[in-house]
Amino acid sequence: MNYWLMKSEPEVFGIDDLKARPNKTEPWDGVRNYQARNMMRDDMKKGDLVFFYHSNCKPPGIAGTMTVVQESYPDHTALDPDCKYYDPKASEENPRWFMVDIKFKKKFKQFISLDELKQIPALNTMKILQKGNRLSITPVTKKEWDTVLKLAGES
Repeated sequence: MNYWLMKSEPEVFGIDDLKARPNKTEPWDGVRNYQARNMMRDDMKKGDLVFFYHSNCKPPGIAGTMTVVQESYPDHTALDPDCKYYDPKASEENPRWFMVDIKFKKKFKQFISLDELKQIPALNTMKILQKGNRLSITPVTKKEWDTVLKLAGES
C-alpha cells in the first residue's frame, strides 16, 4: 500500500464536498502537472490511503483522509473546450492527463495546520514541508502517515 497527500482549495472542492458526494466518491480531475500526473497514473493503486490537504486558504493543512477506489484513467475534462482544465493538445487517442477516483474516509476532529506540521521533527522530510514544493500530489511515508494520524488523535 502507498500513502499520498493530495491538495485542493476548499473553496473549489473541500473535504466536506467529497463527503457530500454520492457514495462519498469523486474523480480527482484537473491535475495539470506532469510529475503529479505521473505519480497518479503510474503509482497510485486501488486501496492506497490519501491525506486531504486544504491549500490556498488560511490556514492550509490536512483536513482528513480518503482512499483511492479507482486507478488512473484518462481525464475527460482535458477534452472539453468549455472546461477550465481543457487541453487542446489532448485527444482520446493520446490522453495527456489522468485522474483517479477517491472516496471520503474520515474528516479529522482536529484540523492539522501547515504550521503545526512544521513543528514536528518526525515530519521534517515530508514533501509538503520542503521549500519550493508546490506539487498537488506528493507521496507520504508510512512513518509520516502514522505521525500525522497521531497528531489528529486518530491512532
